[in-house]
Amino acid sequence: MIHFALPYAVFLLLLPLAFRHLLPAVKGLHGDALKVPFLEDLKKISLKSGSLWQQSSQNSRNTPALFWLYLLYVLLVLSAMRPQLLGEPLPLRSQSRDIMMITDISNSMLEPDFAIGKQRINRLSAVKKTATDFIDKRKNDRFGLILFGTRAYLQAPLTYDKNSVKDILWAMDAGMAGNSTSIGDAIGLALKNLPKDNREKILILLTDGENNDGSLSMADAIQLAKDENVKIYTIGVGNEQAFIDSFFGMKIALGNNALDEKSLQALAKETQGQYFRAKDTQGLQKIYNAIDRLEPTENNEQFYTETKELFYIPLLAAFFLALLLFWRGQTRW
Repeated sequence: MIHFALPYAVFLLLLPLAFRHLLPAVKGLHGDALKVPFLEDLKKISLKSGSLWQQSSQNSRNTPALFWLYLLYVLLVLSAMRPQLLGEPLPLRSQSRDIMMITDISNSMLEPDFAIGKQRINRLSAVKKTATDFIDKRKNDRFGLILFGTRAYLQAPLTYDKNSVKDILWAMDAGMAGNSTSIGDAIGLALKNLPKDNREKILILLTDGENNDGSLSMADAIQLAKDENVKIYTIGVGNEQAFIDSFFGMKIALGNNALDEKSLQALAKETQGQYFRAKDTQGLQKIYNAIDRLEPTENNEQFYTETKELFYIPLLAAFFLALLLFWRGQTRW
């Protein structure tokens, strides 16, 4: 569909007519007419002038030069009206939040104290399932992924390509980043990879341990997050005491959980986030649902229309017409 960005410029077409009818006629210096004593002789002369304002009496098919000049003016006005070709309205991606997921993949995440249905699974498998569901819900957000153990690694920078983030999430395995837990370094790496813009940014930290390695303490991580005005949701996973069923039907303890809840609570509180405790798969799913409600996506549908400027077409036509008029003026009409 053709659209004009400046439609009111069409009134410029009336400007030459207004000048012609409203302005007074120009009078000569010595009266309204010029007296020429040999006027009768001039009438007998066939004038052949190269002026653009004259029409040859020998060729009645030539269009008056005044018409061509006005056509040139029309093309310039048409270009000034900025004709545009409008495409179909397309939905505009609503930019909502940048979400960096920081996930613990130390060996302790292999504890089989979670379950799906009647099947017992380890903590990491439960995290993969519930985190994937959470990513699928957030249609307009950008996601990033940091995995940490002894060291922290940026596995996926912030991106709209959620399939790639999920593929990396499912490909990870416990112990790939070491056996200890460097929570402070992971938070520092996440903050370093967040863009400096006005979008709202949140971190989701999931761990089953305490900060026992790395160069950044929890206090340092809290201060860095506060300085960057980044909200952090912390999730502690695992039971206080994990058990499995033995062959004889007895419960066997898998060891004490080293989760540092106090530090995770402080981290969430100081950054205006919230701390959650996940003791089973259902609890972990509810936590991600709660975060989804606390950070609502923007639902306002916005559209944009692709616009192609066409002003250059009448402008080029005016340019070539001007060249033609100049050439005809030089070769006489």
